[in-house]
Amino acid sequence: MEIRQISENKRSFLPLLLLGDEQESMIEQYLDRGELFALYEGNAVLAVCVVTDEGGGLFELKNLAVSPSHQRRGLGRSLVEFAARHCRGLGGKTLLAGTGDSPLTLPFYHACGFRELRREPGYFLRHYALPIFEGGRQLIDRVDLVLAL
Repeated sequence: MEIRQISENKRSFLPLLLLGDEQESMIEQYLDRGELFALYEGNAVLAVCVVTDEGGGLFELKNLAVSPSHQRRGLGRSLVEFAARHCRGLGGKTLLAGTGDSPLTLPFYHACGFRELRREPGYFLRHYALPIFEGGRQLIDRVDLVLAL
């Protein structure tokens, strides 16, 4: 497996990015200013993530998605660890990840060493046109998680 930085044709990764953020207009807000990384096995893209530099040593993991047929194999964790090393190498002190209050996603981030920083009630109701369901329940609140680098 190999992780590559993608500088051109970022939108060609949209089908996979939409697994991590289900509304294209939200992805458009950070895709151009973020660094896109793709995890490959041979010529197949198995996972992607987008990281933005928010200034002052703060970076944010804006999107993390693993192809459904390759989930639960440690690929997401590999991308998180790669992103943390990459940001640390750029002088990063903190990596932030915003996600939904999901029984599937929160345990993953906690297992990667993130801790809860704050919650934004009603975020998904205000910012997404359609309801998003994960793990059998509707996402309503955004949870910001933080990892010290």
